[in-house]
Amino acid sequence: MSLKRTLAFVAALALPLSSQAADPMKVGFVYVGPIGDHGWSYQHDQGRLALEKHFGDRVETTYVENVSEGADAERTIRRLAQAGNDVIFTTSFGFMNATARVAAEYPDITFLHATGYKRSDNLGTYLSKTYEGRYVTGTAAGLVTETNTIGYIASFPIPEVIRDINSVYLGAKAVNPDIKIKVVWVNTWFDPAKEADAANTLMDQGADVLVQHTDSPAPLMAAEKRGMWGVGQASDMRHFGEQAHLLSVVNNWAPYYINTVQAVMDGTWTSEDYWGGLADDVIQIVGLSDRLTEDQRAKVESVIDAIHNGELHPFTGPLKDQTGTLRVAAGETMSKEELAGMDWYVEGIDATLPK
Repeated sequence: MSLKRTLAFVAALALPLSSQAADPMKVGFVYVGPIGDHGWSYQHDQGRLALEKHFGDRVETTYVENVSEGADAERTIRRLAQAGNDVIFTTSFGFMNATARVAAEYPDITFLHATGYKRSDNLGTYLSKTYEGRYVTGTAAGLVTETNTIGYIASFPIPEVIRDINSVYLGAKAVNPDIKIKVVWVNTWFDPAKEADAANTLMDQGADVLVQHTDSPAPLMAAEKRGMWGVGQASDMRHFGEQAHLLSVVNNWAPYYINTVQAVMDGTWTSEDYWGGLADDVIQIVGLSDRLTEDQRAKVESVIDAIHNGELHPFTGPLKDQTGTLRVAAGETMSKEELAGMDWYVEGIDATLPK
């Protein structure tokens, strides 16, 4: 036990029992977008609210929204540490280096960083297996498209986004051998105007199903306006385009946040790289359109069940990249480490990765 924690423990013993019981665990959250984005940051905040509901007065939470990736993130994370938070969740890939630096300065605080790969004794990482939901998305898109073209609105060329593009394509290709995917990079997580422009560009190029790795409902709304299909990102977006809505891939962070804070309370938490998916209820498929035929719905639900039960992994070989090089041998499945470093498109995607 560190000197700081020893002194805190001795001081706590001197307090009346009522004071000790009233001292909640302080938990801080840092969001890259607004909690009203109806996507990524909104869904993390729903996890925070679930945490409060579960623990009641045993926790005290706070959050900072609209935090830019870079120097602003480091200042924000350090302020939360200085404010006495016991656990700090930082929820965007671009917060990684800032989180690692502050964690090194405050070894008695537990830090958790979403989607990154840097860990230490007091810094863990966590991720949802969005590629599982994307494979389901691809299956549904491949079944309903009339133009055989999926449009993908991509944020930044990081492994998480690249593997999700690949997963959509693989899921669609499995049910539609003529499928094509077009990608527009917008270099933002949340910018409704840019997202809408990208959506319209893709539809102008023949895409009749839109998938997004950005956080506003603007693409789905654009699809609704033009009579196309769209897919909700991170949260249930169906009310933004009820006719266009094919399905939503929901990030349900509540189980992870509750279990992690409980482990810190119990003194059992250890640094790890956590990936939660359909089987953990961290990824959910919601709002599957009633416009699907009975056969289409049955096919999509069979894929959901197969992934949930471990019978299907989207990245099982043989898999080749765009150059025809074998990347994953037949019968082998990519490891977490390989998926975390994915920087290549699978064979069949006619697009170029930004440098």
